[in-house]
Amino acid sequence: MALAESYILNEQHVAVLASPGMGHIVPLLEFAKRLVVHHGFRVSFLNITTEASPAQTDLLHSPSLPSGLHVIDLPPADVSSLVNDEMLVVHRLGVIVEESLRCLKSVLIQLGKPKALIIDLFCTQGFDVGKQLSIPVFTFFTPSAAFCAFTLYHPTMDHEVEGQFVDLPEPVQVPGCTPVRTEDLLDQIRNRENDEYRYYFGHVRRLCEASGIFLNTWEELEPVPLKAIRENPFYQKILTPPVYPVGPLIKEHEPVTEADAECLAWLDQQPPDSVLFIVLGSGGTLTAAQLTEFAWGLELSQQRFIWVVRKPTDASASATFFNVGGDANDPKSYLPEGFVERTHGVGLVVRSWASQVAILRHRSTGGFLSHCGWNSSLESMTYGIPMIAWPLYAEQRANATMLAEEVGVAVKPVKGDGKTVIGREEIDRVVRLLMEGEEGKVMRSKAKKLQESAANVLNSDSCSYKSLARVTKQWKDLAAPI
Repeated sequence: MALAESYILNEQHVAVLASPGMGHIVPLLEFAKRLVVHHGFRVSFLNITTEASPAQTDLLHSPSLPSGLHVIDLPPADVSSLVNDEMLVVHRLGVIVEESLRCLKSVLIQLGKPKALIIDLFCTQGFDVGKQLSIPVFTFFTPSAAFCAFTLYHPTMDHEVEGQFVDLPEPVQVPGCTPVRTEDLLDQIRNRENDEYRYYFGHVRRLCEASGIFLNTWEELEPVPLKAIRENPFYQKILTPPVYPVGPLIKEHEPVTEADAECLAWLDQQPPDSVLFIVLGSGGTLTAAQLTEFAWGLELSQQRFIWVVRKPTDASASATFFNVGGDANDPKSYLPEGFVERTHGVGLVVRSWASQVAILRHRSTGGFLSHCGWNSSLESMTYGIPMIAWPLYAEQRANATMLAEEVGVAVKPVKGDGKTVIGREEIDRVVRLLMEGEEGKVMRSKAKKLQESAANVLNSDSCSYKSLARVTKQWKDLAAPI
């Protein structure tokens, strides 16, 4: 492992550590860039290479990273006897992180003991190493502030509730926040008896050990949960660390591939706000039955679209988590026969991957069918694009409900009683509603207002900039760890 000497000697030096997965890598990398470009820090970004996806590897070794940002590849750990394809995502992720971070202490010593270590929710081994080396450890919480409030309340739920959370007769009363319906609870806490829950809870219960919590949100977007975490007696009682809203931190640039160039050229020929962009995150997939219904519904709607499609799977919707950017497929082999030909000129079908940022910011894009991962949700609001909410896993159901019912920038399709898939008629309905209906116009207006808010919140006079500046000043004032 080659470590630049300047990183060892530079006083304004911090380390950032993200668990694998694009949903965590992207916001922490953007956070690291902001520390370098706007706050004068050198940053060592610690990359867990064990089972890293091709997309993760490509992103972290891009030649466009700022010169003060140095990616340190941690040695890959041999987990072949510890993981298997049947393990759920967080369980497998927990094992990978645990084995990969056995070298963390020695790496931080080689780096000259940075002023601070910033970790994400699944790298809590950093708390132990930070204590040993007298390095303050901060958490960058990648989901929403609302979910942060729920996460801080989770250990109390675990102690007080008997049985399964999903069997509770009423919504979860998160202190000071909107109640969370049991059907919106994230997958990892639906069964408290399996290894997935054990690994997940083992990390989230340590959130209050952080010296501070960075949140990828801003005051105007989530005022209620931010106020609750700061002022509600419950959070004061459990000694919640200071919270620092520093968002929205999203990808500002992505490499434009040949396929992206084709998409953008096609978008250039379309009317403003007329195209529905469809992509289910960096690794989301549909079942074969759902994909078929989706294609028919989209065709029935007669709306313009760009659809990033992936080979369907009847396994977990998160089954491609560890292979993002590595799949190859032929859409004609699984889309309804003749779909590509019948929709030619109306839409584009793109294999596996597209530059989400470039398409969302294009003037012709008028809607976004999204899995409602927090990064994608922030990108959609930053570019003023209303959504069709199609949550798949993790906390995405809660995000979808918040975006539809509280923020007012999304519509949720209805599956129907007893049905396992959303039918083509319902897909046709919500697509038309968003793209040409009166309700869609209201959502688009709200999204545009959030776009203005997001544009203002990161300048040097804004709350998000000042929030981060308060912490970086503390770091600069710290004596170097001994």
